[in-house]
Amino acid sequence: QVQLVESGGGLVQAGGSLRLSCAASRRIFSINAMGWYRQAPGKQRELVASITRAGSTGYADSVKGRFTISRDNTKNTVYLQMNSLKPEDTAVYYCNALMILDDYWGQGTQVTVSS
Repeated sequence: QVQLVESGGGLVQAGGSLRLSCAASRRIFSINAMGWYRQAPGKQRELVASITRAGSTGYADSVKGRFTISRDNTKNTVYLQMNSLKPEDTAVYYCNALMILDDYWGQGTQVTVSS
């Protein structure tokens, strides 16, 4: 099993930046892939960014060029650097760990971008 704890959310003005952190309870290099998802009110949860064990990254079109996912294996932590934030980025952001047979979720952290 993996416990995930997100932090770093908050209220920011449009154009601002935030960095989200996801601390895992086990060594993340043993996890197949980790990702950041978000869910806005009344909308489905969507994948924002992901990073594989090999270090390959992927992004939703809506955040390409603005968000960067990275990881620190020594701290068992994955980050999401969010720049040039827009009001439409407002959502609860969740961290996900994809294992071979299961996946795990954090409790989420709220990001609110004011116009």
